[in-house]
Amino acid sequence: MRNVDKSVLKQLSNELALLCSDMLELESSLLNSPVTLHEAHRRSARNLAHYLALRRRDIRGLQIQLALLGLSSLGRTESHVLDAVQTVHRVLNVLLGANSSLPSPAEPAVEFGEGTQLLKANTDALLGPPPPERKVRIMVTVDTDAGTDYELVHDLVQNGMDCMRINCAHDNPEIWLGMIRNLRKAREETGRNCRILMDVAGPKLRTGPIEPGPAVIKCRPKRDVYGRVVAPARIWLTTEDHPERPPSSAAACIPVSNGFVESLRPGEWIHLHDARQARRSLRIACVHRGGCWAEARQTIYFVPGLQLRRIGHGESSQSLEEKSAIGRIGKLPPSPQTLVLKQGDMLILKRSNEIGRPAVYDQTGQLLVPAHIGVTLPQILEHAKPGEPIWFDDGKIGGIIREVRSDAVSVEITRARIQGEKLAEGKGINLPETQIDVPALGAEDLEALEFIVQHAELVGYSFVRTDSDVRQLLEQLAELGGQHLGLVLKVETRRAFDNLPKLILAAMRARSFGIMIARGDLAIECGPQRLAEVQEEILWICEAAHVPVIWATQVLESLAKKGMPSRSEITDAAMGERAECVMLNKGPYAVTCVRVLADILKRMQAHQEKKRSLLRQLRLATAFPATALPVPGESPVPTCGSQGLIIGRGRL
Repeated sequence: MRNVDKSVLKQLSNELALLCSDMLELESSLLNSPVTLHEAHRRSARNLAHYLALRRRDIRGLQIQLALLGLSSLGRTESHVLDAVQTVHRVLNVLLGANSSLPSPAEPAVEFGEGTQLLKANTDALLGPPPPERKVRIMVTVDTDAGTDYELVHDLVQNGMDCMRINCAHDNPEIWLGMIRNLRKAREETGRNCRILMDVAGPKLRTGPIEPGPAVIKCRPKRDVYGRVVAPARIWLTTEDHPERPPSSAAACIPVSNGFVESLRPGEWIHLHDARQARRSLRIACVHRGGCWAEARQTIYFVPGLQLRRIGHGESSQSLEEKSAIGRIGKLPPSPQTLVLKQGDMLILKRSNEIGRPAVYDQTGQLLVPAHIGVTLPQILEHAKPGEPIWFDDGKIGGIIREVRSDAVSVEITRARIQGEKLAEGKGINLPETQIDVPALGAEDLEALEFIVQHAELVGYSFVRTDSDVRQLLEQLAELGGQHLGLVLKVETRRAFDNLPKLILAAMRARSFGIMIARGDLAIECGPQRLAEVQEEILWICEAAHVPVIWATQVLESLAKKGMPSRSEITDAAMGERAECVMLNKGPYAVTCVRVLADILKRMQAHQEKKRSLLRQLRLATAFPATALPVPGESPVPTCGSQGLIIGRGRL
């Protein structure tokens, strides 16, 4: 080592001693008060206190000085932070020829390697043992089909699903039970471990119902770029009194007056005038029990009461009455309506159960009545204040609260596409700067908990905000005999992020728990530009507490929904290796998604472990010929074109 000014070494030693004192002081203030912790988490709680003390200071200058000396810069010490500080201090003592000591903790610090083992034990307790081929688990949110489609559940498990997530905000206990039965059967047949997580919905603020639109159904054939019909619209006609579901996908399902459908035969035609009084025809393609398939080669607008006339194709001796018959279209469902909102528009959020309606304008385009809509939890609006931001539908629409009244809140729309955004019923509402004070568990959540305690292994806690919320859930589980359940705290609000250390300490009363980074709502609450920073901080804090993390929201979303991932989604999924579990959302390509993610995680675990890069043998290095090395004094010759030097993920 080059000669180093001993005054510099002494300064570094003093800074480490000060850090150590801060760590022990925070440990004492946090943990020596009456705090109930599960025995498995006591050492982890102390390490969390040490890490929080370390991160209260900006130590970047200290890190640079330590790195220049070839010592640990404390950048990857989350799981054993005090032990790392003590080790570096001992090395500085040797360099100084000194024998100074650091303040002694009440218990020995978590040692290097011990933190990794504690995290592994906590992860296994929550999610079960890992599959033999990879360390990071895969969680999948399943949709309604999983309640009746056993093959779907079997294929998910067979391809690598380690935990099935059921969202109790959707479906009902009967469907949930079908999902669970299918999973248990799949576990037996495949021999693979797969746990069940069930979420309670929590206090999610959503838009209320909107006045339905007219009862009209539009059907149109498929056309090529020249407007020529390449496939007719397939329309399922069924009886009005006893409707049957179409045997396959249909452009529309139209109920018709009794007796008319039964009289139809393949090859016959139906003539009608649609809602626009346009003359249209339908050709009967085939007849099934309870209905028939009709084909349309022109766009048709169906409304209730339209007259249908069957034109037969029988022998010439048939009378006109025998050749034709009259039918009418029955009741059709009203079309869902949305509120179209543009920048500068006003939206009124009603605290009553009033049905939402679009804005009303006069003939000159002047606004008469602004759009208004109710909300699912009107009591939340009591905490809103003028000037606070508000977001709708996963951040697609943004606004500022302008006025708060006893019966309504006025919002000015400040963020929407130029052509406007559609706001539908049941869309989420986020108030990132509003101090919301409502119970974390509602009546429906408490009812769902009774089912969860009987059938699941983990319970997900949506929209948790404070440590008192965590204590409330643990007390409720104890009353129901659900102490065996693992707890997953979903960090999806700014308040939850700000309270993360308190949430973790409160959850340490239970044996097994984890943190889910719910990046959808979290991005809205904290701002999309800050999301990368926020998720990093959550990963650091959880590693310091030896708490397993679930990396969630829109992982391989394009693959799950459309069957083809984007390049950036692949990179995002690969970064999920830093968590203990990655969650996929539902979609028609969910099985493929699981298989692709399992392959990505298996490959990445050879390169990455938390923040640490692993230097396995690199194929590029072994394949590089020695003759390709440049001769000293000569200019190196590029081995690839300029395009190859760019990280062009599409080309790779």
